[in-house]
Amino acid sequence: MKNIVETAAAGNFSTLVAAVKAAGLAETLSGAGPFTVFAPTDDAFKALPTGTVETLLKPENKSKLASVLSYHVVNGKSDAAAVTGKKEWKTVEGESAHISSAAGTAKIENAKIIKTDIECSNGYIHVIDAVIMPPSLKDKQAA
Repeated sequence: MKNIVETAAAGNFSTLVAAVKAAGLAETLSGAGPFTVFAPTDDAFKALPTGTVETLLKPENKSKLASVLSYHVVNGKSDAAAVTGKKEWKTVEGESAHISSAAGTAKIENAKIIKTDIECSNGYIHVIDAVIMPPSLKDKQAA
C-alpha cells in the first residue's frame, strides 16, 4: 500500500504534490503518521484567484504555503464516519477546521468532500473540491 504522497501523486493531485514538495512537507507526509489529509484536486487549485498558486510556490512564501497545506491535515487516521462525526478538527497547522453536513453533503470549511476513505499506508485521503485557507491567512488577505 502506498503512503499519502505516493497515492496523491498517482491521482488527480499533481498541484498538491508539487506544493507539498515545495513546502518541504513531502517527507513528513510520507512518514509513519498517521495522518488524515483533505486533498484538494488540481481543479480546486485552478479555481483559486489567478496567480495564487504561483505566488505560494515562490521560495519566499514557503512558510505561508506550509501553513495552507498543513491546514488540510489532521493527526490520526480518520475515516469518513469519524470525520463527519465531529464538528471541528484541530489541524496540523494549529487552527481548527469546521465540518458541516447537510442534505447528504459533507464539507470542511467551504470545501465539499467529494470522495472519502482513500486508504494509504500512513492514513486516509479525503478528496475536496476547494482549497481551504487557515483563518489567520484569511484575515491577512482581507487586510
